[in-house]
This record gives sequence, C-alpha cells and structure tokens, in this order.
Amino acid sequence: MRAAEALAPTAEPNVTPLIDVMLVLLILFMLVTSVTQRGLDAALPAPPSDGPPDPTKPPLIAVRTDSVDLDGRRLSTIAELESEPRDVLATRADRTVFLRVDGPVSYGRAVEAMDVSRAAGAGRIGLVGRSHTP
Repeated sequence: MRAAEALAPTAEPNVTPLIDVMLVLLILFMLVTSVTQRGLDAALPAPPSDGPPDPTKPPLIAVRTDSVDLDGRRLSTIAELESEPRDVLATRADRTVFLRVDGPVSYGRAVEAMDVSRAAGAGRIGLVGRSHTP
C-alpha cells in the first residue's frame, strides 16, 4: 500500500501563472498612473502693467491684524466689507475678488474676510502673495 500512496497524484494549485499575470498587471498600472497628468485649475492674476490702472480690475482686499483695506481704502471692521464690494461687483460680469493677507493675521480672520466677500457677491476669490498685486 505504501507504493500506491506514493504514486497518488496530489491536487495542489499551480500559482506560478497567477504570479506572472499579477506582475504584468502591476507593471501596467504603474506605467498608466505615471503617464496620466494631474492638474489643478487655477485662475492667476495677470502680471502688472506699467500703463494706466484698469477700471475693470477686480477689487483687492488686504487683511491686516487691526484693519481691512479694500482697494487702498481702510475699513474699520470686516462687517463694512460686505456692503462696499457689493456695489462694485453688481455691475460686473466677472465677480472675482483678490485677497491678500498682510502680516501675522490669524487664519480665522482671513476666512472671515473670505466669507464676507462671498456674501457680498464674490463668485471667485483669488489669493495673492505679498510681493504680487493684481
């Protein structure tokens, strides 16, 4: 009986073809993901020109620790920011507003200025760095 048991076939799965297929699929997925491009839609302001100021230029809101400026005019509170740009944005097709944070302003104050600008009718809010002005 021992000789018959030694010659009996064993039923074990052959995993070598499965490993080959999985390796090929892994390489294909790695190639496909590295070829696809990922991007972020961003509306960047145009570079400053040396000519006269453009009357259709979007309003610039500068947020500081003690005040808020709208196109160079100082406002005492952020609440005033809701009524000021509403008149300007009502006549424009492009309701973009640029926001710049000057100095060590808290994150909450900057978000509050964005919320008030959105309530005033701003469709898009662009963030401007310190060295750039739209």
